[in-house]
Amino acid sequence: MRGAQVILATMLAIAGAAALQADLKKALAEPDLEKRSKLALDNAFAAYQAARDAYQKGEMEQVEARIEEIEQSVDLADQSLNDTGKNPRRNPKFFKSAELATRELTRRIASFQDQMSYTDRASLDRVKARVQQVHDELLLGLMEGKKK
Repeated sequence: MRGAQVILATMLAIAGAAALQADLKKALAEPDLEKRSKLALDNAFAAYQAARDAYQKGEMEQVEARIEEIEQSVDLADQSLNDTGKNPRRNPKFFKSAELATRELTRRIASFQDQMSYTDRASLDRVKARVQQVHDELLLGLMEGKKK
């Protein structure tokens, strides 16, 4: 009975990982760049939650994979908004939404990092810095506008 439970748990973890990757592919398939950005940030939050769940189970390989997916999702959101060519001050809707989302994601990552074992905390340094960088760029764009 115990072996069947382990196999079932492994299958569910693989299915969960495939579902997260499918969401990022869904975002990539979205032709509207602003909606693509929103979908990518939604995927970043889902990957964050999956990373926390995997950490609670002690599955560090899954944690690393989800951390990488958070970074990819945030990069996609940032690139999508940049590719719109819009001035964030004149069309702030999606830029402000992304700025708020990245601020919240940074806060959650920092909290997660504080709850991790001291030896595991370094795994979140790179993604936390990248999300903070994207947040700062979005905020600067909203405050100053697009450079000419």
